[in-house]
Amino acid sequence: MEVVNSFISWILKSRIGQIENFKKQPFRAQKNVFDELLEFGKTTEFGKKHHFDRINSYEEFAQAVPIHDYEQMKPYIEKTMKGHQNVIWPTPIEWFSKSSGTTSSRSKFIPVSQESLEDCHFKAGKDMLSIYMNNYPDSKLFAGKNLTIGGSLTKNLSASNKSSQVGDISAVIMHNLPLWAQFARTPSLEVALMSEWESKIERMAQEVMDENVVSMSGVPTWTIVLLQRILEIKGANNILEVWPNLEVFFHGAVAFGPYKNLFRELIPSDKMRYMETYNASEGFFGIQDQKESDELLLMLDYGIFYEFIPMEEWENEKPKVIPLWEVETNKNYAIIITTNGGLWRYKIGDTVKFTNTDPYRFRISGRTKHFINAFGEEVIVENAERAIQAAADATLATITNFTAAPVYFGGSKSKGAHEWVVEFQTFPSDESIFCEILDKTLREINSDYDAKRYKDLALSAPKVHLVNSGVFQKWLKSKGKLGGQNKVPRLSNTREYLDEVLKFI
Repeated sequence: MEVVNSFISWILKSRIGQIENFKKQPFRAQKNVFDELLEFGKTTEFGKKHHFDRINSYEEFAQAVPIHDYEQMKPYIEKTMKGHQNVIWPTPIEWFSKSSGTTSSRSKFIPVSQESLEDCHFKAGKDMLSIYMNNYPDSKLFAGKNLTIGGSLTKNLSASNKSSQVGDISAVIMHNLPLWAQFARTPSLEVALMSEWESKIERMAQEVMDENVVSMSGVPTWTIVLLQRILEIKGANNILEVWPNLEVFFHGAVAFGPYKNLFRELIPSDKMRYMETYNASEGFFGIQDQKESDELLLMLDYGIFYEFIPMEEWENEKPKVIPLWEVETNKNYAIIITTNGGLWRYKIGDTVKFTNTDPYRFRISGRTKHFINAFGEEVIVENAERAIQAAADATLATITNFTAAPVYFGGSKSKGAHEWVVEFQTFPSDESIFCEILDKTLREINSDYDAKRYKDLALSAPKVHLVNSGVFQKWLKSKGKLGGQNKVPRLSNTREYLDEVLKFI
């Protein structure tokens, strides 16, 4: 296994030079992607409708092609799902990734072309390993197995197109992985793609607990559930008693900060490493490339062309849209993507803040629909996660999940407020201090919130429900959204989700 580890490490490191090239020449990398996408799209139904053959520059592209949300792309996607090809992309599309949102009863189906699999998702997976091995040359990453928690697949999506298949993006990727990658991972594909999550966690625990697991990949929430079940079965105090060679957790989908203390309890080692990635059904966008920083490097050669809408423009009927070369640091932007999966100027619903433009590094700041602005306070997910983490750190608490929503004015003398449900593995040492620090930190990092909280003029102190672990899992199960990439909405400007969750306390 030592020889295998060294050989694979050598192959992966050869990619580092290409990553350095797009870091040094980001605009050339994006222009190459733009030109290739435009050329590919010319013969498609979408390309003909928008006269791609007449477009010779980014400015002309922006003029000819409107910004699309899912509802506007839906007719093209549904036509492709029924078996029609060359609608949005010239090569056959038979795979569709089901949107992971917990917030809508309607599912979104994102097309996954062979190019997006090969040149985006698979390439990103190899880059993640390449960057890791470059940062940690002493790693034994390939001397054991990678634990991956995938979603599930549903075959025969369309009655009129028996070849269409749908599933969580993680399941689509896992199903299509090359043989060498399948050999390096655990559990078996049969178990990894099970759809019933309670049975799946049990089967996974039984199958992986006696493997030599050296790395894990997945969403923090479901990884925690699996690790806790393994500890129960094994009667172990921590996961290193089960997997002594475990060295890294590649994580994504939700911010890691609120889960940090719990992972330290489960894996009590200063040598354990954590590496963040940013991927979605629509593509793979960023990888943490520095050892001492959680900033993400924007990956510029995955067949994705990036544009951005400044958040102050978001609600405008015709918002200002800018290319990568016009972004500034420390500003909140909504992401617009054009991809080798057939999405054209598509709003994915995520927001980012760039921390650096040489190279382009960023942090995920939230969702365009996940915020609280009921009283002009403009609290975004990034604010909430920082405040929750500060409160947990100060009170030695370990958090498993949380959500928040407004409490609206109830009468002429009532005040507004924010109401939180925070779920704990380990409760705070002092619950009142936890709530005070949550509020205090929000005031420190968000001047609009602070102004509304000043002398309780518009907002009273937040109302916080501190609950045992398991509440959110019950809520997700009641919605039929247990497992996969489904996650709890951190913030909402309405009480729709909070009121449902409160019923399970």
